[in-house]
Amino acid sequence: MRASAQTPPSASSSSAESYILGPNDRIRLKVYGEPDITGEYEVSNSGQVSIPLAGHIKAAGTTTRQLEKSIASALAKGIVRDPRVNVEIAQYRPYYILGEVKKSGEYPYRHGLTVLDAVASAGGFTYRANENKVFLRRAGAGVEETYPLDAPVPVYPGDNIRIPERYF
Repeated sequence: MRASAQTPPSASSSSAESYILGPNDRIRLKVYGEPDITGEYEVSNSGQVSIPLAGHIKAAGTTTRQLEKSIASALAKGIVRDPRVNVEIAQYRPYYILGEVKKSGEYPYRHGLTVLDAVASAGGFTYRANENKVFLRRAGAGVEETYPLDAPVPVYPGDNIRIPERYF
């Protein structure tokens, strides 16, 4: 799965529909007339969600609309007749920041996040930080890319941000 090729999430529903689900994303499932199945589920590290009466359904690498069809199909094979399913994203997977920031770690993703916003969430730069560039590895990508910090670089769910040390 190459999450870097996906449309970044935004507040519009069309972008949310093209967002590719991955591990640690939380979905909100509504199955009309079935309150025991309706609820929030997390995509596991293996890329699946476990839905009552439907079993383990592959979610990673799919959109919410594709997941709706998979869940409806699985439920139709069981007890539920003509299942009407709605899936939406309840919470995006976190992003990670490390290096020369005061509090490196895992942080919750929010819409419109930039690298400088992420640095601010992590307590700002340390005195050793190189404040001119950032290394960014998109979720699913195998290599880091270098970006200048004077441009508004967007952050997406699952990204790894590394602030390098400056050399005197």
